[in-house]
Amino acid sequence: MSFGNRKEVRRSNILMMLEAIFVSYVGYLSFELVTQFYSSPPLGLVDLFTVIGLFTFLVVVSALSVGLYETKLRETFRGIIRRIFVSVALAYFVMEVLRNTFISQLEIHQYFLPFFAGLTILVIVIFRYFVNRLGILGLGQTKIIVIGAGERASIIEKRMRREVDRVGFELLGFIPIPGDNREEGIQNEKLIHVKIDENFRNFISDNDIDEVVIACDQRRGTLPVEILFDCRLRGVEVTDLLDFMERETGQIVVNLMYPSWVIYSNGFNSQNYLRDALDYGVNCILASLVLLIAWPFMLLTAIIIFFEDVRNSKASIFYKQERVGLNGKLFNIIKFRSMRPDAEKDGAKWATTNDSRVTKIGLFIRKYRIDELPQLLNIFRGEMSFIGPRPERPQFVEQLIREIPYYNQRHNVKPGLAGWAQLNYPYGASVEDSMEKLKFDLYYVKHQSLMLDILILIRTVEVVLFGKGR
Repeated sequence: MSFGNRKEVRRSNILMMLEAIFVSYVGYLSFELVTQFYSSPPLGLVDLFTVIGLFTFLVVVSALSVGLYETKLRETFRGIIRRIFVSVALAYFVMEVLRNTFISQLEIHQYFLPFFAGLTILVIVIFRYFVNRLGILGLGQTKIIVIGAGERASIIEKRMRREVDRVGFELLGFIPIPGDNREEGIQNEKLIHVKIDENFRNFISDNDIDEVVIACDQRRGTLPVEILFDCRLRGVEVTDLLDFMERETGQIVVNLMYPSWVIYSNGFNSQNYLRDALDYGVNCILASLVLLIAWPFMLLTAIIIFFEDVRNSKASIFYKQERVGLNGKLFNIIKFRSMRPDAEKDGAKWATTNDSRVTKIGLFIRKYRIDELPQLLNIFRGEMSFIGPRPERPQFVEQLIREIPYYNQRHNVKPGLAGWAQLNYPYGASVEDSMEKLKFDLYYVKHQSLMLDILILIRTVEVVLFGKGR
């Protein structure tokens, strides 16, 4: 495990341990409060320690499952609060199930667990506020230095301008080296003029630098391999710019990719029959659950579309369109009609924000993603998954493959109802927008996992519930 990863794991472990201590103390405090309000104690001391220990364990595991201990999670404080609610609610539900089955012999007062869960939410929210906003844990940030101040290094300046983008590290500055394209390079960041020679070791040591990011425009003949090798042996992480951007931003910088990086980097794991079978089963179960909840809204939407648009135009309530799926195979996607029937009389066009072709009901169902619900049928057919890159039209795919490097690699996984790119970037209305979305799509293709899918699902629910449709 690398130095940077060890430090991240240590931070997560400390945070997890502190929250476990807080939850345990909240359990004891809840016991005292319930005792004050009621004449009989809520439960005996042995039972108390059992319940507190079990509920604390469930809260920590639930928080872990929803990504609350993910060090690179880019989330607003409101989003963190939602995850806290979800994790505690899940722990409370499991605790109630256990209470009525395996530990029914424990005499737990009916108001103890609600007190416990409510105070847990309040305390963790307050604790996370200080941790995330004030940084009072004293864990410190990773100190990094960037070798290079040219065009490649400028991607950090352009993509990570906000303070929230740099919450996990402290950037000391950029070191210009021969071969950098300074005209297209760093403009507003701090430049550090230090020679990368034998004295560079002292510079690293004197400034307590944890990581060196390699972002020079010309590597051959400009990088002192022996010096960097020595830094690595001393425990200083040496990271390529592509790996750094991938780790910190959740995207792969496609225009800076090179074949050897793809060959030697981790990820891009191949699919196998067992995984495909399990994925299909899980997707069908999820689609069935969503259909069970959403069918009244789907029926109401169909009726409104019929009376607003279809009754006079004789068009279909549903809209079928050819899209590119897994391994480039074509299939017909199904959606509720949200545009006028003559929306593409002049040929295929990009979807844009405030598109004039969208109907009144179309604006509403697009905002809350209701127009996507008929794609549950595509999931049952095995053509789509719940999570994956959004499928694109073949007319656009042909153009994008010609103009954007590695674009076709997004078809190595099944397209999905929701995707990492949709959460991080708005509707694509040009080749440039598709390039930006591809950076997130390739990140998903490389890192696809159950935990990432859960994170995307949670954030997608937030988008739907609060109308943050992109």
